Amino acid sequence: MRNNFDPYKTGLPVTEIIPSVSSSLATNNTLIISAPPGAGKSTVLPLALLQEPWLKDKKMIILEPRRLAAGTIANRMASLLGEQPGQTVGYRIRFENKTSFQTRIEVVTEGILTRMLHSDNALEDIGLVIFDEFHERSIHADIALALCRETQQVLRPDMRIVVMSATLDIPRLAGLLEAPVVESKGSMYPVDVIYTGEQDLQQLPEVCARTVVRAIAEREGDVLVFLPGQGEIRKCEALLKRQLRDIGIHPLYGQLSFAEQNAAIMPDPSGKRKVVLATSIAETSLTIEGIKIVVDSGLGRSQAFDPKSGLSGLKTSQISVDSADQRSGRAGRLSPGTCYRMWSLATQERMAPYRTPEILEADLASLVLDMVQWGVKDILQLTWLTPPPAAALARANEILHELNALKDNKITPHGKRIHALPCHPRIAHMLAMASGTENLALATDLAALLEERDPLEKEGNIDINLRVEALRRHRQERRKERRMDNIEKIASSYRRLFRVDEDNRTNDPYATGLLLSYAYPERIACARPGHTGQFQLANGKTAAVSTEDDLAHEHWLAVAQLDARKGIGKIFLAAPVNANDLVDIASESDTVLWDTRKGGIVATRDLRIGSIVLQSRQMMSPDQELVIEAVSEALKAEGEGLLNFTEETEQWQNRVMSLRLWRPEENWPDVSTAALLENNKRWLSSYLPQVKKTEDLKRINLVQVLQQSLPYEMQVTLDHLAPSSIRVPSGSQVKLKYHADGALPVLAVRLQEVFGMLDTPKINEGRQGVVLHLLSPGFKPVQVTSDLRSFWENAYFEVRKELKRRYPKHSWPEEPLKAEAVSGVRRK
Repeated sequence: MRNNFDPYKTGLPVTEIIPSVSSSLATNNTLIISAPPGAGKSTVLPLALLQEPWLKDKKMIILEPRRLAAGTIANRMASLLGEQPGQTVGYRIRFENKTSFQTRIEVVTEGILTRMLHSDNALEDIGLVIFDEFHERSIHADIALALCRETQQVLRPDMRIVVMSATLDIPRLAGLLEAPVVESKGSMYPVDVIYTGEQDLQQLPEVCARTVVRAIAEREGDVLVFLPGQGEIRKCEALLKRQLRDIGIHPLYGQLSFAEQNAAIMPDPSGKRKVVLATSIAETSLTIEGIKIVVDSGLGRSQAFDPKSGLSGLKTSQISVDSADQRSGRAGRLSPGTCYRMWSLATQERMAPYRTPEILEADLASLVLDMVQWGVKDILQLTWLTPPPAAALARANEILHELNALKDNKITPHGKRIHALPCHPRIAHMLAMASGTENLALATDLAALLEERDPLEKEGNIDINLRVEALRRHRQERRKERRMDNIEKIASSYRRLFRVDEDNRTNDPYATGLLLSYAYPERIACARPGHTGQFQLANGKTAAVSTEDDLAHEHWLAVAQLDARKGIGKIFLAAPVNANDLVDIASESDTVLWDTRKGGIVATRDLRIGSIVLQSRQMMSPDQELVIEAVSEALKAEGEGLLNFTEETEQWQNRVMSLRLWRPEENWPDVSTAALLENNKRWLSSYLPQVKKTEDLKRINLVQVLQQSLPYEMQVTLDHLAPSSIRVPSGSQVKLKYHADGALPVLAVRLQEVFGMLDTPKINEGRQGVVLHLLSPGFKPVQVTSDLRSFWENAYFEVRKELKRRYPKHSWPEEPLKAEAVSGVRRK
């Protein structure tokens, strides 16, 4: 590096914090830097740190969340040194490496740092890792920070980590990393924000073009326009070129050539005004000269898990407040500026304060494979600003086991092989399976097609072979079509990686299906008999294609894209599969199910692909554990109808449930029917191995089984505190009727049987009384009372008159407390 580089001559605001950063890193191995966009933190600050003593003979890594930013920043730093990229400063992105033996600063992205960590856990030749624009919350940045922090704490306490951000929740990050914070205020000018009101987003390019024309007329300076993606940019570009003939219109997004990107970033050589139509890449990292006006659509496109493709894909959504502030700040770097926001002030009030971290929405298969390869047993124990969701981790683990990348939660040799490939594990598995076969070139074409948007999505036909043919025609005829150019660029990178030549012959459509079945084993689909165009998937779901589609009459499909709706899904991309090719994928397993319609246990030994059964034969002596599991699951689903829940059973349950409410300190169990069925193994497991038919379940004496499920002491206590019956003066044992909600139990007894009983009986050690339903000789209620003494004193004589009239042959004494209680008929 040229020793005459002076960061202070750049005049950028970040120079004011260089001394603070230098002194902090001399005594701390972790530092957080907060600086606004355009302060120079991505270019000038790394160059200023290159001569620090602790960095001697070691490299610096700068992690950028975007490929375009990585190349641009590396070029900018190289130019500040008077060099070319690849000398002191270089960059590495997916399928592109611009470094050399003399490179000391590497700007990397797309998981490159993670792969470096796997190659060398200690990062022996790295002295500093800078996480730039960490507020973008890329999943690659989150993974890399977790692993770098682990390396720093275990192996390399001398390695420095710097996290730089413009709008992140700095106090929270500082608390997590236990790191000091250095803040650069920058030199922002005021920006006048104009809300243009709610817009019809179906007409986004047209509305945006009108807003740009308005801004050009009302304000001076160049214009930076934020649109969600390439499609909207190109449409808006075409509209503006017709309306603004004397103004340069420049697109800016990741797939452009370096020359096109440079034309957008640098001032117009003829000095005329320009309009830059950019994605969110222009929010940070890139400095675009001359911008005084920002037009913000309020939309962005970010990575999120796409259930349709099984990969992470792009989604369009409203931006957050921090993103909107960054965008508007672009207008105030050089002088006071203006930002036209294409939404209302009311919408602004409802916007989320910070963008959603990618880790909450992404497919985590790559993350899990990274962590298992690293040797992490508990992923959530690492340093995460936002921990990955447990459900997404579990699903990722399932996928990796299906792909044979993991076995018993340990990485397999095949898993190590696919981990080494720079793509999603599904795609890597497909490429690895095709390696060494005649289908490898086809697999590289498929990999590129699966990773990019469907180039023929508007044509309706779902056969992915048509896309392969279109790509191969594009190669042969050397056409210039942007979407196919991007797909071919990725395909050629994979061919170089596997050292295979391009293949432009007509491909075997069934070979395509076989390759897709490797990537999506759970989406192998078999036609449903009698339902043209409907298919059962190996994952148990059902999906359909139009009956007019060429693939509607195929018997087997491998599905690459389908929607995730409930019921019957819709297939968007697929290929036919030869059933003979699926033999190696199928596996034999024992299935033991309970089928009430067939009368009980059905046990079969099946050859299946997921839930699709290819062959089945009956088993006479199934494994007892499988039987127990099958019966247990059936009881959870329909047990109230399978078991003999008699009135006696219900009363036993109600007695226990009453004590559970009356005496909460004694931990009486929940024996409600729902709880018993859900936990049936706990109290019924010893009876389940003998169950084969519905009649076997019906024969189980539930009261006896449930009583024995309680400890002996509790059984005795139950009978003492909540007896099933009470002896009345006549000598009869009269049953009590208990309630599940703990209401007082009912004692329904003929009046003549309680002659001589002065007070209402009590249970539960005298804490609860009972409700007496006093009955006539014909067992009809004549009085309901919970105070027997009051009944004798106040109501008996009126009741006696009516009973004497209705039952004249029975004795109705004037002094019932002195009369003999009888259980039968005692005549006068």
